[in-house]
Amino acid sequence: MAVRPFPTVQAAELATAAPEARWLVRELWTRTGVGIIGGQPKLGKSWLALDIAISVASGTPCLDQYPVDATGPVLIFLAEDPEPDLRGRLDALCAHRRLALSALPLQVLRVPVLRLDEAGHLERLAATIELVQPRLVVLDPLIRLHRLDENASADMARLLGALRELQRRFDVAVVLVHHASKRSRQRPGQALRGSSDLHAFVDCLLYLARERDVLRLHLEHRSVASPEPVELRLVKGDAPHLALVATPTSDAPAAPLSQRVLDSLRVATCPMRRKDLRAVLRVNNQRLGEALAHLERQGQICRTDDGFALADRPTGRLL
Repeated sequence: MAVRPFPTVQAAELATAAPEARWLVRELWTRTGVGIIGGQPKLGKSWLALDIAISVASGTPCLDQYPVDATGPVLIFLAEDPEPDLRGRLDALCAHRRLALSALPLQVLRVPVLRLDEAGHLERLAATIELVQPRLVVLDPLIRLHRLDENASADMARLLGALRELQRRFDVAVVLVHHASKRSRQRPGQALRGSSDLHAFVDCLLYLARERDVLRLHLEHRSVASPEPVELRLVKGDAPHLALVATPTSDAPAAPLSQRVLDSLRVATCPMRRKDLRAVLRVNNQRLGEALAHLERQGQICRTDDGFALADRPTGRLL
């Protein structure tokens, strides 16, 4: 009996992805990425995972900055948080964004244990994903999701392979929360606890590290350029949440971006809102905010009720 060969396709006929179809959460997570939010305990990994979940479910920017390019249902399993604690975190994040939790397509696995190394559990998880049809699955933390040896490459390869199969079968992104070892490494991803296969496997890595008095988020991506690290803080109070720390700017001009802002306003026929400037300049919100603040301090632009304009030709009521 002749052996049937595998199908092939000429490379030039491979499907391509439009730039707007690349991201789930822009700069943070690719559309169907399987990856890890890592770091030492008590740094906010679960807060960050839930922030991403709320963003995908609601379409609101993650960390109040990173736009969501693909919204949809989210499936969550937090193995270490009792239901009231998880509800409290979700309520806090929704309160911060002025969202109604009841209106969001967030589904929580209501099981005491989930084992990704057990065939029966994987089958039930696959059936649940098929039913819910989530855009994102959040599993936290990895150590509670198996009984394997995290230092054994073969064990981790088998577990991660099962997640990759789910990702491809259901076209879904997967966020794993995982702890770091106590040893320092040259690259943050190399500090993940267990086999080096974990770092090699991921499409996306968000790594939280306490560096002196600063909480820094490092970002790594397999298929796109990795952004620069950003600083975060946990805002306390009635609605705790992670927030970006704005980098202080000096009075020295931020020449390239500031000039681009001026050029855009110069050719505009009316004031431009911040979101329109972001779209034109293709720059993140924090950098644009710094450039706008610098130009306002220099008296080169002004803010009106219709947006930003050159100072010598404002239209509309000044703010």
